[in-house]
Amino acid sequence: MVDLTEQEKAAIRASMKPIAEIMEEIGWETRLAELSEAQVRTLIEVAVGGFQDAMRAIAQGSAGTREDAEIPF
Repeated sequence: MVDLTEQEKAAIRASMKPIAEIMEEIGWETRLAELSEAQVRTLIEVAVGGFQDAMRAIAQGSAGTREDAEIPF
């Protein structure tokens, strides 16, 4: 298991809403084994994208609004 930073934990929490929106479209009762490859890929893309967006926002918030703020991932 990876030791997550507080920022990473916050980014994971932030990515939960877009993931939930996709699951709403798929159907919460759908078993993971029943998902199509495209659905799994969409879930992964949304999860990773949401995490990256949240980490970027966290970095910009802690580094001000500098465009060249280093993204911590």
